[in-house]
Amino acid sequence: METRHYPKPPADRQVYLFGTCVIDLFMPEAGLDTVRLLEREGLTVHFPRGQSCCGQPAYSSGNPEQARAVVRAQLDLFPNDWPVIVPSGSCAGMMRHHWAAMFADEPEVAEKARALSERIYELSEFLLRVMKVSYPGVPEQDAERVVLHTSCGARREMGTRVHGVELLDALPGVTRVEHEHESECCGFGGTFSLKHADISGAMVRDKVASACATGSKRVVSADCGCLLNIGHAAKYQGAPLEVEHMASFLWRRVNGTDADESLNP
Repeated sequence: METRHYPKPPADRQVYLFGTCVIDLFMPEAGLDTVRLLEREGLTVHFPRGQSCCGQPAYSSGNPEQARAVVRAQLDLFPNDWPVIVPSGSCAGMMRHHWAAMFADEPEVAEKARALSERIYELSEFLLRVMKVSYPGVPEQDAERVVLHTSCGARREMGTRVHGVELLDALPGVTRVEHEHESECCGFGGTFSLKHADISGAMVRDKVASACATGSKRVVSADCGCLLNIGHAAKYQGAPLEVEHMASFLWRRVNGTDADESLNP
C-alpha cells in the first residue's frame, strides 16, 4: 500500500459522492448515512446522477473491455477539483489503483483517470485523515461489542482496516473485538462466490462462526458486498449476528439512533 499525502479539508467544503452500485441497489441507507456524516462536517455533497459501477466486476472477471467502457462513461462526471468519497474500500481501491492503468494505450484518457484517481478517498480514510473527525458519541446509548470486517481489496489496496480500527476504538461505549478469522476473505469475491460456491460457502461459514465465538452480535464493515454475504449466511445458519455498514454504525452512535433501525440484509 502506498504512503499517501493527505490535504487539508477542501476550502470550498464541496465533495462528490460515488455511491457504488451495491449501495444503490441493496443498502441505500448506507449511502444516506454517508451523506449525513459528511454534512455533519459542514460539507456540501454532490451526487452525479450518471454514475454506476466502478468496473470491478468486469475487470476481476477477465473482461477488460467491458470494464473500460464502464469507467470511460464516468470519467467526466466529476469535473470540479473536489474529493470523491467512496463508502466502499474495494470500489475505492479499484478507482484509485486500476482506473488509469486500464487505459495505458490511451494516454489522454489515462491521464484523466489518473488525475481523478488522486481525488478518490474511502469514507473512513477521508473522515480520519482529511477531516480529522472526533466523535463524542451519545452518552445514554447502550454499550456494544462489535467485530470489524475489512474486505480483501480494502485491506490491501487502501489500508482501510487501520481507519476502521481507529474510528471504532474512539467511540465511547463501543468495544471492538478481534476474532480468529478477521484477516480472511468472507468468500464473496464478486463472481468468485458464483464460480466456486462450495469454497465460498465454507469461507463465510468460518467467518460467521469466528465472529460469533467472540460473543459479539454485530459485524461492522465498510464494504457492502461482504456485508450482504456475511449477513445472509448468518441468517441462513440461524446465527445471532447482524451486519451494519460503517457509515450507518457511525451515524447511529453519533446521532443516537436506535440499533433496531439499522439495516440487516
